[in-house]
Amino acid sequence: MDPLLIGLPGMALILIAFVLDDFHKLSVDSKSSMMMNIAGAGLLTVYAYIIMSIPFIILNLVWFFFAAYKLYDSVKDGKSK
Repeated sequence: MDPLLIGLPGMALILIAFVLDDFHKLSVDSKSSMMMNIAGAGLLTVYAYIIMSIPFIILNLVWFFFAAYKLYDSVKDGKSK
């Protein structure tokens, strides 16, 4: 399997969430945005592992866990949109 089949969708999810926030179509605090970041970072972590890029693995694991914590925190507090 070509690793790009994992990396490109991950990249697309993160970029789409970023662009939608930048154009005020989706809030960075929305559940949808957080889920797109979690999925995107998860896919990019797998991609980085396949290509053995340690800096990219660390970056995307941090991104994944921060987005997951932010989603958990917003759901716990009843702030999710």
